[in-house]
Amino acid sequence: MPPSVPSQMNRTMTPPAADDVQPAVKHGWRVVLARQPEWFTAALIVVMCGVVGAINPRFFQFATLFDLLHSATTISLFALGTLVVLASGGIDVSFTAIAALTMYSITKAVFAWWPDAPFVLILVCGAVGGVLLGLVNGLLVHRLKAPSLIVTIGTQYLYRGLLLTFVGTTFFMNIPHSMDHFGRIPLVFYRTADGLRAVLPVSVLALVMAAALTWWLLNRTMMGRAVYAMGGSLAIAERLGYNLRAVHLFVFGYTGMLAGIAGILHVSNNRLANPFDLVGSELDVIAAVILGGARITGGTGSVMGTLLGVVLVTLINSVLILVGVPSTWQKVIIGAFILLAGVLFAWRRGN
Repeated sequence: MPPSVPSQMNRTMTPPAADDVQPAVKHGWRVVLARQPEWFTAALIVVMCGVVGAINPRFFQFATLFDLLHSATTISLFALGTLVVLASGGIDVSFTAIAALTMYSITKAVFAWWPDAPFVLILVCGAVGGVLLGLVNGLLVHRLKAPSLIVTIGTQYLYRGLLLTFVGTTFFMNIPHSMDHFGRIPLVFYRTADGLRAVLPVSVLALVMAAALTWWLLNRTMMGRAVYAMGGSLAIAERLGYNLRAVHLFVFGYTGMLAGIAGILHVSNNRLANPFDLVGSELDVIAAVILGGARITGGTGSVMGTLLGVVLVTLINSVLILVGVPSTWQKVIIGAFILLAGVLFAWRRGN
């Protein structure tokens, strides 16, 4: 005997069980995390700021923010270049050597031959020098068909060896007048309650412009599409007609340009050219980009995520000392965060 109409309606209108709804909810936040992994980094930053601020209330003041921005300028420029290389499926560890060779050689040359040279010209020279050294990386990677990590390890030693052998190994404090003047220009400053002068240097503007330019290149140009396509699959990018040689030259040349600019700004802000500066910061930079959501295999990454990763690494390296955390634990915490992010991202991709 066929069932009655009311019984059919009851079966039709019965709400789904909780077990049927829960997978959809899980799927929803997993999709959000997959598309915007920088939310994980932002959450870590909020937690860290809350913990540090609760232990030391002096953390919540503009002076701390100014110090963080000052500390993060150089590493952020490095990270933006590293993002472009990682998005293309490569990796570059020579950017600190490019910055050191560029900043030291240009500073010495300008002071010896033209100490009154305008800062804009010095900055352009740093950018051009960085581009040329980066193009060497791009040409070698493309010609040799070798892993970019191996190539840039070699050029890192090459550039640093050239610097220490032929250019100089001593601290150089007699920097050109325009660099010294630029390093003293405040973008914003105020007096703290203790009577100290908190200064936000004007070099932060270079970071803002570099971030905007990188975002535009990656998201609004054909070259940006080619970078992500090559990072997703080299063979597919070639079949789609992208010029792989041009992409290799672009990503490594762009990284070199940002490294050269970062080196000049570093000397200007510190008013000291030290050939041993920036050594060993490569892992911090790569860690910041990975914590920002970029995959080491390429094809992903965003400017916002990269900057958030830099903020997190800078907080760990600069602020934890305020709450009594020894500096020896900084690398431990960064490594733990990278492992946590890697496990979380791999888990959400596998589910």
